[in-house]
Amino acid sequence: MTASTVTTSPSVFTTPSAPVSATVARLVFERAIRMVPVRVDYPDGSSRGDDSPGAPVLELVRPGAFFARLGRDTKIGFGESYMAGDWKAGEGTDLANLLTPFAARLTSLVAPPLQRLRALVDRRLPQDQDNTLSGSRSNIAAHYDLSNELFAAFLDPTMTYSCALFDNDAHLGEADDRALLERAQLLKLDAMLDLSRVGPGTRLLEIGTGWGSLAVRAAKRGANVTSITLSAEQRDLALERARAAGVADRVDIALTDYREVHGSYDAIVSIEMIEAVGEAYWATYLSAVDRLLAPGGTASIQTITMAHDRLLATRHSYGWIQKYIFPGGLIPSLPAIEQTLRSHTTLRVEGRRELGPHYARTLALWREQFRQQWPQVRGQGFDETFRRMWEFYLAYCEAGFRSDYLGVSQLQLARRPSWA
Repeated sequence: MTASTVTTSPSVFTTPSAPVSATVARLVFERAIRMVPVRVDYPDGSSRGDDSPGAPVLELVRPGAFFARLGRDTKIGFGESYMAGDWKAGEGTDLANLLTPFAARLTSLVAPPLQRLRALVDRRLPQDQDNTLSGSRSNIAAHYDLSNELFAAFLDPTMTYSCALFDNDAHLGEADDRALLERAQLLKLDAMLDLSRVGPGTRLLEIGTGWGSLAVRAAKRGANVTSITLSAEQRDLALERARAAGVADRVDIALTDYREVHGSYDAIVSIEMIEAVGEAYWATYLSAVDRLLAPGGTASIQTITMAHDRLLATRHSYGWIQKYIFPGGLIPSLPAIEQTLRSHTTLRVEGRRELGPHYARTLALWREQFRQQWPQVRGQGFDETFRRMWEFYLAYCEAGFRSDYLGVSQLQLARRPSWA
């Protein structure tokens, strides 16, 4: 997939003409700014909001276009207006530092009377993003088949695209960013393998291959690994990496859907996969884990989470992330996962580790690597709109974890005895 297929949405390049909704959006935005420790600078030299020294600065480049996009679609328009260049972080302001105060106050920025009108302005999830067997392949390809070279530019050498687990060794401060991230990713992979008790001879199923880092790590422990993915680009590189690591004889990577897998496995690991399956398929996904896990086996999943009340409020609405980054995705809450397990499986959560601050740090390192490697990424054919889109995505997510709007959990799943 090329950059142009991602970034040429008419809503990015065409400024909407809707003066009434733009006026309403401006009033709502300027009210919200009074509640956030951020300063907004206008092209005419005026400012709104927090004028204290050190306050993050949002610089409006084209206020008319900015408010028109907000008025057309509040949830999508803010990110689209950044992609279009209608606003930017002010001089000396880091984008994630600017977005974090908004994320921390997200539930209160809009006045309660207007919040009651949410159903009238929220866009419903498009049917063409439904995670059917064919839909899932399309949704996964839209993100993960962009380019292996793109991801290699900002990930660590393990090519692990999920929250890392940082330890507190003092000497880590002396390592360069990629080495630091590599060590943290290996620590995370080991933590997940330990949760599923993976060792020599373990029959391991991995749901969601990525670029093969966990499959290789497990095979080096002596496990026999079956890993599944819907991304052809990921599968090809993961197989190549398994061969390079000398473990190809213990790693089988299949281009297939979790719903199509058969067999029995001593252990199952799935890292940041449940967010991609969609709410309608959470029960199907967790039931598949239950069905495929051998008696006495242990599964571990790592999942991004949000508060349950936020899930209930946003579960049916269409946002910027779903439009531009992860079509068909929805972040679950821990209560939603636990209820699905109780209603549809024999599995229960037996252990849990929280990693929210670790994800903020992971994303900060990814964004810095992306910034440094942008000339290389641009050389692959990606344009400036894509650069702004990707920077906003990484900073937007970092802000979510820094503000605790988002969390991430490693969950150990096992069967409870029938008498328990």
